Amino acid sequence: MRSEFEFIRNIKDKYGLRHVGDDCAVLPKDSKTDCVVTADMLVEDIDFRIEWTTPQLLGVKALAVSLSDIAAMGATPKWAMLTIGVPERIWNTDFLDKFYEGWTTLAKHHDVPLIGGDVSRTPDKIVIDSIVAGEVPKGKAILRSGAKPGDSIFVTGSLGGAAGGLILLESGFRYSKVGKRRKALIARQLRPTARVEAGKHLMSRSLATAMIDISDGLRADLYHLCDASAVGARLESTVIPYDENLSALMPASEWAGLGGEDFELLFTSPRKKISSAKLPLITRIGEITTNVGVVEVVAENLRRAPRTGYRHF
Repeated sequence: MRSEFEFIRNIKDKYGLRHVGDDCAVLPKDSKTDCVVTADMLVEDIDFRIEWTTPQLLGVKALAVSLSDIAAMGATPKWAMLTIGVPERIWNTDFLDKFYEGWTTLAKHHDVPLIGGDVSRTPDKIVIDSIVAGEVPKGKAILRSGAKPGDSIFVTGSLGGAAGGLILLESGFRYSKVGKRRKALIARQLRPTARVEAGKHLMSRSLATAMIDISDGLRADLYHLCDASAVGARLESTVIPYDENLSALMPASEWAGLGGEDFELLFTSPRKKISSAKLPLITRIGEITTNVGVVEVVAENLRRAPRTGYRHF
């Protein structure tokens, strides 16, 4: 069965959709500024489960996933639109009031006004569609297609935490009833952090040649970046910054490589070292190669990494 990424590539090629392929579409605004726009959908029992979260946390996540796309372009978020469809069982509760409370809390933090959207009825499940637009200086948006052989590969923060949180939730653990380390993992799944300031910093200082946010998993998103740039990559497995709380579950390495929804930034740079004094932890984890379309992992032996990560289909 074809994957969602194969479907997107097919319609992009078939219909000449030249703006499709990055975390956001980049559109001209004026002589000094470009506009970047992203859209994200969250579907109940696919992207979230009511029994795992709260309306407030779901509101935060609905905005955070779109802000992360803006961050991956090095842009500043400017406005948002939100459409939500709910079944009657939800409409007759205070769910929507609490959902917008959570959404608005994060929106105020990033100074992102809600300028429109829609509310509708669905037959069974909640469906959320988030649109966020941002601005970036003309020609300065950081695309996935700018990586060059010899560039270093970096990530912000730590990886695998959201995947660890998902495993806990699937195993019956809940945020309010677990210890500190497990609670931290579940929080990374339910209340992700968009690295907006880090993205703006990297753009303003021209530090990144290509960038993507880690939503599908480190390996999957590195493959997306390599495909867009027509390059390959070599990862150093021993230096990948795993979430320290994963030790409460099991060895961290599998989750960092396979799990999605960390929403950290994965980027390339000609530099070998980048100071993170005003940023979250930044770690060099590998190098871009000329081996087009191949991601290798250096551990005890050099091996090719499979194209693993989250897929809707």
